[in-house]
Amino acid sequence: MRAVVHDRFGGPEVLRVAELAEPKTHLDSVLVRVKAAGVNPADLAMREGQVARFVPTYFPVVPGWDVAGVVERAGPGAQEFAPDDEVVGYVRGEVAHGNGGYAELVAADVRTLARKPRNASWAQAAALPLAGLTGYQAVGRLAVADGEVLLVHGAAGGVGSMATQIAVARGARVIGTAAPGNHAYLRSLGAEPVRYGDGLVERVRALAPAGVDAVLDVAGRDALATTSAVGARGVRVATVVGSAYPGVLAVFARMYPADLAAVVALVEAGRLTVRVAASYPLERAADAHRALAAGTVAGKIVLDVG
Repeated sequence: MRAVVHDRFGGPEVLRVAELAEPKTHLDSVLVRVKAAGVNPADLAMREGQVARFVPTYFPVVPGWDVAGVVERAGPGAQEFAPDDEVVGYVRGEVAHGNGGYAELVAADVRTLARKPRNASWAQAAALPLAGLTGYQAVGRLAVADGEVLLVHGAAGGVGSMATQIAVARGARVIGTAAPGNHAYLRSLGAEPVRYGDGLVERVRALAPAGVDAVLDVAGRDALATTSAVGARGVRVATVVGSAYPGVLAVFARMYPADLAAVVALVEAGRLTVRVAASYPLERAADAHRALAAGTVAGKIVLDVG
């Protein structure tokens, strides 16, 4: 099978296409023929070796945590799926052993998969798991409820747009920070956009004079410095990018089948959409990484595998 691999840590230039043996399956795993694979900041961090002390790495590595494809065969203990089933997966645990999603085939534990949303394209489905799980779990950790006001820093990004839509689906009012060029997009998601930068506190306070009930930071850049000025009493705060501020909940995507199924259900109900900005063939995986690192693409980036 064809796959993108890297044999050492480094920049995008270490990525190359190779011919590999078909990955082995076990009792509880499923062999998936990949149609599309999502490209995430985590892929870049692993390629650069930033998380090597947390995640064991066995070269050559096939990157890619997000996949969408068709089941080729299922192990005898993976009765949830059958050949020809269309699935999405968050296969983070497989990457450490060189079996990620930037490949024509991936062997995935049955617990990492869910059925593909019927109304999503392959590219949209592949872009869903990591961002969708992170947004879903962040909103859940913040216990955002009907009628509350949530401020999302970086609301137009992959995770931010997911969290925004999930909070709106819960009946919350969402204020989202973004560059002016993304304000129309945020309005289409049901959010009230504000420009980040100088004057942010005044702009948020103009929309929520009593303060916001919860804050989610997916942007970094010390966005949480304004929390005390814009938050109501008892404001709840979470981040997906890390924070030195006390009392902030740290959220990192974890693969719970029920959570991924819930995200898929939101897509099928028309309450959650995925914006795909660019699609690259396997041979241009390095270009896909460069585009993501540049930060100029408005939406998710995927690899077209199938």
